Amino acid sequence: MQTKKLFDFNERKNAAEEARKAAAEKFAAMKSRLEDPEVQKRMAEQKAIAEARAAREAEKRAAKLAEKQAAEAARQAAKREAERKAQEELARRRAAEIEAANAAARRAADQRNRAHTLAAAHKAMMDARKARQR
Repeated sequence: MQTKKLFDFNERKNAAEEARKAAAEKFAAMKSRLEDPEVQKRMAEQKAIAEARAAREAEKRAAKLAEKQAAEAARQAAKREAERKAQEELARRRAAEIEAANAAARRAADQRNRAHTLAAAHKAMMDARKARQR
């Protein structure tokens, strides 16, 4: 019975060399395929598709950003409008308070004038009465 013969150094060297040659041929074949017009056309189409996809994504991001900014601007405008209305309401209340205070002051002044007029009339009447009694 004969035993299996182990590969010697030269056989392993030849096998490695053949494998390197096969890999180099495969690479050369792939490189030559890249120069093929059909492959270049397909690659150009894929590149155009990728660029279009990137452009659409950029448009979507820009649209989202614009929408976000518009919402923020609307929120700010609503906030400013609410603040403006609150200030107007406060101004109306202050004006009403001032008008009420002025009306109260006028009534008080009218009452003082009437009281003063009545007091003056009463004094005049009393003076006239005293003058008649003398």
